Amino acid sequence: MDKSNSNVLNRSMQGLWSQRRNQVNLNAVASTSRPTTPGTPPILEKSVSMSMENVDASTSTEALNGSTTAEPRSPMVNGKRKIRSSRTATEESNKRSRTSGSSGGISKETTLPTTRLSDLGGVGPCVEKMLELVAMPLCHPEVYIHTGVQPPRGVLLHGPPGCGKTLLANAIAGELGVPFISVSAPSIVSGMSGESEKTLRETFDEAKKSAPCLLFIDEIDAITPKRESAQREMERRIVAQFLTCMDDLSWDKTDNKPVIVIGATNRPDSLDAALRRAGRFDHEISMGVPDEEARAQILRVLSAKLRLEGDLDFRTLAKSTPGYVGADLAALTGAAGVIAVKRIFQQLSDGTIVLPEAENTPVVDSDAPMSLDVSQAPSLTSSEPPTTSPPPFSSLPESLQSNSIAHFLIAHPNPLSEKQLAPLFISFSDFKEALKHVQPSSKREGFATVPDVTWADIGALHATREELHMAIVQPIRRPELFVKVGISAPCGVLLWGPPGCGKTLLAKAVANESRANFISVKGPELLNKYVGESERAVRQVFARARASSPCVIFFDELDALVPRRDDSLSESSARVVNTLLTELDGLDGRKGVYVIAATNRPDMIDPAMCRPGRLDKLLYVDLPTADERAEIFRTVTRQVPLDNEEITMQSLETLVREKCDGFSGADIAALVREAGVVALRRVVGIFDMGNADETMALDDVVVTLNDFARATDKLGPSVSAAQRRKYEALRSKFAGLPLKSRTDIEEDKRMGSDLVLH
Repeated sequence: MDKSNSNVLNRSMQGLWSQRRNQVNLNAVASTSRPTTPGTPPILEKSVSMSMENVDASTSTEALNGSTTAEPRSPMVNGKRKIRSSRTATEESNKRSRTSGSSGGISKETTLPTTRLSDLGGVGPCVEKMLELVAMPLCHPEVYIHTGVQPPRGVLLHGPPGCGKTLLANAIAGELGVPFISVSAPSIVSGMSGESEKTLRETFDEAKKSAPCLLFIDEIDAITPKRESAQREMERRIVAQFLTCMDDLSWDKTDNKPVIVIGATNRPDSLDAALRRAGRFDHEISMGVPDEEARAQILRVLSAKLRLEGDLDFRTLAKSTPGYVGADLAALTGAAGVIAVKRIFQQLSDGTIVLPEAENTPVVDSDAPMSLDVSQAPSLTSSEPPTTSPPPFSSLPESLQSNSIAHFLIAHPNPLSEKQLAPLFISFSDFKEALKHVQPSSKREGFATVPDVTWADIGALHATREELHMAIVQPIRRPELFVKVGISAPCGVLLWGPPGCGKTLLAKAVANESRANFISVKGPELLNKYVGESERAVRQVFARARASSPCVIFFDELDALVPRRDDSLSESSARVVNTLLTELDGLDGRKGVYVIAATNRPDMIDPAMCRPGRLDKLLYVDLPTADERAEIFRTVTRQVPLDNEEITMQSLETLVREKCDGFSGADIAALVREAGVVALRRVVGIFDMGNADETMALDDVVVTLNDFARATDKLGPSVSAAQRRKYEALRSKFAGLPLKSRTDIEEDKRMGSDLVLH
């Protein structure tokens, strides 16, 4: 392009703008049609007109000079833009000043809580510790000034979710009546660099200005993680700023006015170690899962405002709620109230509860003069009858009117009186029904539900059942009896024996009978290929069990988790064994945690597992005898339709005693199942051949004696004779019983069995 034509575009735009300006004559419009505000002083009006003329003149001069650097704009538009921009700048500055004055937009609660210590239950030791660490320095700082003792600066409340950490802090603040600043830790974090630290400094400055003051930071682990594992540099700066702010709360920097910081978290191990030293969070209060006595106190506090039927048995209800925290018990009372309302409506519909008639007759004072309001009286000359509105819910269809709630709403359109509300209350049965619907928060983190297997589902094994009843069930149900005789440590039980003898079934029945929390661990499921993960999984199982005691942990196939430690065992497997040994009997006591393990290879388990204090009770679950096989058979065939005309229970028991030698409980259950299949195959064959009516009822299908005989021909014992001799030899080793004969040992050695040699 030629240099002479380099400014053609600018010149053309300037010519178009000049042409448009001459057509519109903006200068004339601005000078002649400028509006004036009524009531404006002449001097102010003159100054405004002179300023506008100056603006018009400068604009027209720039346009006539053909300056390419000046932006051509309308004078009036230019003036409006200047006014709007100045107004926007003023609003932004005001908004910025309001934001900076409110601690960077952090959400804080400075109102005094209405919660009191009387609203808490089951946290007596924690309340006593809070009164010592928080109430004394805030109410009587002169004691510390006189003695020269530095009061605590921070208290850390930690425990599982729902145990009452935030409620305890609010209750202490409500009792003391001092300025209370409640901060949510995530609201401190900002996306701008340096804003989070500034917000933290302003929060602590506000607390120091309001001293004596109580500063509560909820979920403090969100802003104070471990600095060595922090992902971003901003997290490390926030932790460092928090540490310096805590150090600035000393008495010489607050004019002897105490400022105490209360932090709450359910992950205390994730906090930075420098935050938990003396001088910052001096004391830590653990609020664990409440025990039976604490749950009874919590239920009394929660039920104080409820209308109950007589005296509620809080002790029984507390025994039925193992593992429940305060939030779970509050949900339980709410669910009981909902169930009570539904029950009341149903009883009103059924006629079980009859409400007295409401007294709607107005009371008339005979001494008062009677007056007639003509405006409110109906017109006597009007021929139209007075209009009455239909009662509410009368237009519902008949299918809905039969509903209990709809029936009640139609029958009682007006509010109920005190006399009608008298027979309505919440009963103990409502709480028992609510237990089926409210699940404790601990069970949502991996706890198994209570199994549905009872003692009635187990045949024979009476001696083993009695041992388990005294070792597990009774200590959970009546712990005071065992404490009285000096038995405080829980017992560990190892169930071992041939496969199929009912070891897992016994553990399920024990958990159902004790009604305690139940954790089922399948042997290899805790093992992980990453280093340290298997040990962490073992520790986590016991930590959850201790948090929800009383609890039963069941390790199935224990030989896969804790094999014998020797030269052939890998280092990772040995660490898992060591972790489980220390959890069973280490520095941390497992109070209220009962362990049941099952295996059919006790020779492969590390010998340290079976010493007293760990799995100290070894119960051998042997193959059933002839009478026990008959009892197991009666238990298994309770739901089986038998041909009573052809066979009797006595004949079936004789069959089991004679032809089922060496059968285990699982083999007998398989025998009954196979007999049922044989009976169904016979009936299905009749249908397929067309020899029976298709409408034949299923109730006509019965199991005959011939079906059981054919099933015994197909099935045999799952434990061979050689294996039985091996287990007898192991029994003499582990249970201390004498050997049957020396010949059995010699025979086992000749067969190459390594079970006896271990």
